[in-house]
Amino acid sequence: MAATQADLHPQLPLALRLREGMDFASFVTPPGGEVAVERLRALAMGEQGGQAWLHGPAGSGRTHLLEAAVRAAGPGASLLPAGELAGLSSAVLEGMESMRLLALDDVDELAGCPEWEEALFHVYNRCLESGTILVFSASASPTESGFALPDLVSRFASGPVFGLARLDDAGLAELFRLRARRRGLSPGEDVARYLVSRCRRSPAELVALLDRLDDQALVRGRRLTIPFVKEELGW
Repeated sequence: MAATQADLHPQLPLALRLREGMDFASFVTPPGGEVAVERLRALAMGEQGGQAWLHGPAGSGRTHLLEAAVRAAGPGASLLPAGELAGLSSAVLEGMESMRLLALDDVDELAGCPEWEEALFHVYNRCLESGTILVFSASASPTESGFALPDLVSRFASGPVFGLARLDDAGLAELFRLRARRRGLSPGEDVARYLVSRCRRSPAELVALLDRLDDQALVRGRRLTIPFVKEELGW
């Protein structure tokens, strides 16, 4: 299991744990995202050094990929959610250059805060010197994420920057079937397509529906079929 930040900094009240099943094998690559996925895989496995910046809308899989990278990197890797860091002292970043891989999710949540921008600038430089691999996610590219410190923006933008798209309907159906198979279920393609056509187009929504259907299928001894889905969800 990859190290959590709490292992290294007990004062951090983040209690982050990597979510079950969030690995490269369970990631369905959106159209045009192949290079980004391979870059993160290579960074996590130590085949390359440096950094990567992922950006895209909600539901594009940014957090999943960061978790997958941290999981694959193993001990010495850590995932920090910038949205939770914002309420803490920037001193929590001290010593992070000792990590083999450091992933900062939603790092643009810290944009516009001088204290945090300065801290990010310094931890970036320390990680560069120590050889720590850096992976960032944000909703936009480094130059469009709202950071005011020019030197910080230039460092963020100095490595590969990848834009991720949302999954199309075919990708969402593939995601549903993949996650279902991991639970020992075997819904047909027709079930996956039916769910995607009726629910909100987001991975989180599909996984939540799978949780519900899986529980009820087990309780009632039913298979995942379109009639069962209609009955359970009231569609």
